[in-house]
Amino acid sequence: MKKFYVLALILLLAGLGACQKAVNEATVKPLKTADLDNQKKKVSYAIGLDIGQNFKNRAMDIDMDILFQGLRDSQKTEKPLLGSEEIQKVMTQFQQDMMKIEQEKRATQGQGNKSKEEAFLKENAQKPGIKITASGLQYKVITAGSGPLPKESDTVKVHYRGTLLDGTEFDSSYKRNEPAVFPLKGVIKGWTEALQLMKVGSKYQIFLPSNLAYGEQGAGQLIGPNASLIFDVELIAIEKAAAAK
Repeated sequence: MKKFYVLALILLLAGLGACQKAVNEATVKPLKTADLDNQKKKVSYAIGLDIGQNFKNRAMDIDMDILFQGLRDSQKTEKPLLGSEEIQKVMTQFQQDMMKIEQEKRATQGQGNKSKEEAFLKENAQKPGIKITASGLQYKVITAGSGPLPKESDTVKVHYRGTLLDGTEFDSSYKRNEPAVFPLKGVIKGWTEALQLMKVGSKYQIFLPSNLAYGEQGAGQLIGPNASLIFDVELIAIEKAAAAK
């Protein structure tokens, strides 16, 4: 949070620092696309929009007029309205509040994802062709290959597409037009298990409970806490370890 706050102000100052006119959100004439007629204006607008969206997404209760006053004071005066000690105290409390909000948000999201996971896996288990392992991994054989089976110590080359339960795609080697190469010991548990069931040339659809994927931590922007994942996986080859990327 601290890094985001500092970066946000640095970027905003970079876009607005040269501007010496007083800014009042209530009186500024609304811009139109045609007004953004040079690179400086476009960059300034893009930075402002990005920062504003981050404030909104993180549920930050910010007074924009006072925020701009702080920006102007940083450029024009050596005597800001708040001293350094008070600023430190205020920002420490702010960061703690934002962290609490984020934790509560993730806890709620995690509970929701867990409920969706249980309902999905229960229903999916009844569908034709679905097989279930002792760990809870579910999979469906799309194409049965005839090559060798990889071992946990092997490195494999695969094509894959990963989605959330609602169909949102979060990764795809197909879109990159390049297969992925990785050691089976270096991936999530569900992948390590599933790939050892597949012979080279096979195509499987695998359904990973969250405990075989990224668990309570989630990953990146799209994979939330306790998110179940669906992968379409094609095992292309077993590679030598030295070929792993």
